[in-house]
Amino acid sequence: MAFVKSGFLREIKKNKVKYIMILPGLALFLVFSYVPMIGIIMAFQNFNPARGLFNSPWVGLKHFISFFNSPDAFKIIRNTILLNVYGIVFGFPFPIIFALALNELKSGGLKRVIQTISCLPNFLSNVIIVGIVVLFLSPERGLLNMVLSALGFEKIYFLIEPAYFRGIYTIVNIWRGFGWGAIIYLAAIVGIGPELYESAILDGASRFQRIIYITLPSIKSTIVISLILSLAGILGSNFEMVYLLYNPLTYEVSDVISTYVYRRGIAGARGIPEYSFGAAVGLFNSVVGFILVIISNRLSRKVLGTSIY
Repeated sequence: MAFVKSGFLREIKKNKVKYIMILPGLALFLVFSYVPMIGIIMAFQNFNPARGLFNSPWVGLKHFISFFNSPDAFKIIRNTILLNVYGIVFGFPFPIIFALALNELKSGGLKRVIQTISCLPNFLSNVIIVGIVVLFLSPERGLLNMVLSALGFEKIYFLIEPAYFRGIYTIVNIWRGFGWGAIIYLAAIVGIGPELYESAILDGASRFQRIIYITLPSIKSTIVISLILSLAGILGSNFEMVYLLYNPLTYEVSDVISTYVYRRGIAGARGIPEYSFGAAVGLFNSVVGFILVIISNRLSRKVLGTSIY
């Protein structure tokens, strides 16, 4: 034990500058990610701000039972899963395809310009993104409806029609994130040894064959890890994006766990916040996400031989 302790101290002394640089990030992580976890006990209480976290009455699983017995439970879980499944099915391959296409460009200048432009939407706030979407889809001045009118079609009220919400949400998230998401795949592609491509060219392999048999297998681990993380967040959602895009007319298809927690837990169904109920639903969401990480990671390790840990 003393040997381990002395070795640990020597390691810190040897790399003290690196550990000092890590401290601010570690402190931020602890304060905002781990310390708030004490609030989990609120999910098992009837939390009363006046009595505090440790003096509020204990109710056990009451709020969990109340949630699963409510008529909204199935709807919001279904909506959350569907929005994320759409994102994975249609959005996950997009950054990979974009990275592969960028990698095939010969002009380095053109590649940098395209990559920079594709990443710009990621740096815009959700408010600006939704503002652009609202202007684009406006029934009066929106570009899309102007085109439809010019072609002789009737104007469509996209943002109040439930049938269009999931498609709009998915497309907007793909547009906003594909350029930024492609960076990690481009970094993985850069690490592939050029001798592999040179050998393939000598053997007469076409560009498409080099992508299929060299590039994709070489970045397989990066793709798998990204997919595992995506599956882990299948019960998550972009709260701000959903909250800004949805309205009471589209609740049937747009209300997700995060917006439901906000309305019930923070805003309150009758103007009275239900902190404990919101904490219970949020805890359920987190536990399911954690279980999905474990399952998808084990499946990946057994089937593909690649995993996060």
